[in-house]
Amino acid sequence: MASISRVSAGASAAQPLLHLVHVFPTFTVGGVQHRIIRVAKALRGKYRHTVIALDGNFEAAAGLEDDPIFSFEAIPVVKSAFISLRNLVRARETLRRLQPDLLLTYNWGAVEWALANRAPKFCRHLHLESGFGPDESPEHQLWRRAKARRLLLSQCDRIVVPSLVLHDIVTRVWQLSPDKVRYLPNGVDCSRFAKGPDNDIVAALGIPSSAVVVGTVAALRREKNLLRLLRVFAALPRDLDAQLVIVGDGPERTALAQAAASLDVSSRVVFAGAMANPERILPRFDVFALTSDTEQMPNSVLEAMAAGLAVAATDVGDVRRMLAPENADFVVPVDDEAAMTHGLLRLLRDRTLSVRIGRANQERVRREYALEHMVERYDALFSGTL
Repeated sequence: MASISRVSAGASAAQPLLHLVHVFPTFTVGGVQHRIIRVAKALRGKYRHTVIALDGNFEAAAGLEDDPIFSFEAIPVVKSAFISLRNLVRARETLRRLQPDLLLTYNWGAVEWALANRAPKFCRHLHLESGFGPDESPEHQLWRRAKARRLLLSQCDRIVVPSLVLHDIVTRVWQLSPDKVRYLPNGVDCSRFAKGPDNDIVAALGIPSSAVVVGTVAALRREKNLLRLLRVFAALPRDLDAQLVIVGDGPERTALAQAAASLDVSSRVVFAGAMANPERILPRFDVFALTSDTEQMPNSVLEAMAAGLAVAATDVGDVRRMLAPENADFVVPVDDEAAMTHGLLRLLRDRTLSVRIGRANQERVRREYALEHMVERYDALFSGTL
């Protein structure tokens, strides 16, 4: 076992902090990781958190090493097509040593810990599912994994999902009891995104003041299908004076840059890289685009809504449900690039329309998906009162 940080949280003798152990397949930069960090900070004084990354990657923990409410451990695992006895023994030893009040496991890569928390059970257990990688989708579930989830997660206290699409999969396909499944939608700090852009960032990225901007924020991974976005952007009329800004980084970066060159749009595409504070650039976008093959409840769409943007998106996960009804015409089937191009062009050409839709999205996110609502729900989840 390797530990990158072991910092104990101070706790009052009268009211000790509840100890939460989070088991992630990876703690690299991602929506789920950032969401848990935001919630933990908002609930400071009630809980302390041990974060375990099974691959040893703690990129999302940058800057948290000296925060007393967090500690971080890398627990190496054996890669196996079936349940690994060695992984189970190591997981049980870790739980016995840490003595958590609550175990939280995340996604398929951590389901072995559900079995490790049995016979006897160390503590209450919540399993959080947030979506799928490129090898699975809502429409194409791997039957062996579905069976394994049904077996391994049946004794969890709760399975928590951020979308109604995923709620349906967990209950209908995995056949887990609806009584165990809780829908807990994501939330966003609306005030962060209700300001103007950082003009220094805009200038540094070389975005002309006259350009209309199509923008997205996404990890550059295959399931985000940013190649689709490049093709849609390339199909827009050249006289539109449009720029495409892609905020994010990942393994597809080189391939996407090559695709932009082959589509002859390199001079109009900005790869901005990963950005810890996307609110510095989002308000400069005229339209937000999402072209993923699979999502559940993407934080990037919530952030775009909070920034008052109209959204052109593929019809994945709960995206259509999240957006204001006024935005519905611009959520299109995954494989209909012509419809995506048409919708994007319409929003870019009709500024009055896009502004009206953006305002409706902003009102909806403030009403339904504000950060404080999500924090309250997580607090009830952690404490067992949800």
